[in-house]
Amino acid sequence: MASFGWAYINCSDQGSDGSGSSGPPYSLQFVTESGGATTGSASLTYYSASAYSYSPSTLVVSGNVIVTGSISASTYHIEDIAIIDATGSTYFGNSDDDQHIRTGSLVVSATGVDPSAFTLSSSVLDGWTQTRGFGGRYRQVNGNGNVAKDDYIVGCSGSGNQTLQLQSGSNVLSGSLLIVKDEYKERSGTTITIMASEHHLNGGFHIDGEANYTMDGTLSAISLYCDGYNWFVF
Repeated sequence: MASFGWAYINCSDQGSDGSGSSGPPYSLQFVTESGGATTGSASLTYYSASAYSYSPSTLVVSGNVIVTGSISASTYHIEDIAIIDATGSTYFGNSDDDQHIRTGSLVVSATGVDPSAFTLSSSVLDGWTQTRGFGGRYRQVNGNGNVAKDDYIVGCSGSGNQTLQLQSGSNVLSGSLLIVKDEYKERSGTTITIMASEHHLNGGFHIDGEANYTMDGTLSAISLYCDGYNWFVF
């Protein structure tokens, strides 16, 4: 005849040794205090099948998540981004037909970096010129006025004499370009004067070594570039 050993079972201390559990369906279990029972929360659930339009399995966290290590994922789906603060290099896209669309202003700056360091690849630039056209800011001036830092094409449409005051070369980047065009086709006996500096004799900047440049004739135009201090006609 077989013999059996014996076992002592005491269910009165089930909750104190962590063997008890509670919580809503699909909730992951965790211990709320040392030696306490496990419990679950609707804010931390795991579905072994499809849930929330994802499959085959889904972990759902409602609330904040703090990660002290790295996160590795095959795909990121992120919504409602208010601030992106990143350091180091960033890479977007993997083919020429990728599009990165922005709404609002784009500011690119780098302390101590030569502006020539900012480049566009020829394929990207060619694609832009072919599909969208290439150009800069255009502004029309009817009388006298100052050329703004971001002006690229200034059209002079006034019938009388006009004077344009250039930005100091130190206020614009080296390599900045400017086009001034006479748009008044009936101009006769009047001129357009592009002024480099009212104080050119006291160390001010120049246009081809002169204080100003005069445009006359009908529908004339001038192109200028800046070396970071003076302006030159080309």
